[in-house]
Amino acid sequence: MKAWRGALIALSFLLLSGCLVTFRDPLPAAEALPKGLLGQWASTDAWGDAMSLQLTRLGNDRYQAVAWFKARPHEREAYPFTVSRHGNRWYLSAKVPAQYGGRYAIAGFELTDRHELVLYSLDLEQINQAIAQKALDGRGFATDAGDGVQVDSGLDKVFAYLDDPANSDVFVEAARYRRQGKAE
Repeated sequence: MKAWRGALIALSFLLLSGCLVTFRDPLPAAEALPKGLLGQWASTDAWGDAMSLQLTRLGNDRYQAVAWFKARPHEREAYPFTVSRHGNRWYLSAKVPAQYGGRYAIAGFELTDRHELVLYSLDLEQINQAIAQKALDGRGFATDAGDGVQVDSGLDKVFAYLDDPANSDVFVEAARYRRQGKAE
């Protein structure tokens, strides 16, 4: 359970309650992260443990999220990611570790008026329902951490679904971080 919990925190923007939605394609590295998001962020997980998140630039429109528990600062997980804006929403995508399917996760994020970074995962049931209704193509899979769904639709079809205001409830808050230190 501890290993799964660590993965949950490290991928707090990708996993929620052991449920994972993965996609065939990542977001292309063609857009810059919104100004002010690089730097150090802090949060507390559902178990009351303090955690940190550091967002840094890797190169042209490529970024990295490094997550760790403050009680174990030497046990860090790093995840490269890309971002894209569609309509009023910002999205990020990151490669999912092999034990969770090895494809890509897509999550939403926003910077609130209170200067909090809020990360949203996709609701597994809603995505399964979209697949059953043929709005998206895909299939379910299982991992040791729980059930998941693999979306096989191309990004155009995925974003047509995600950007539709009728599907706004497909996003579930996964984590909320507060700024620590100076923004970049």
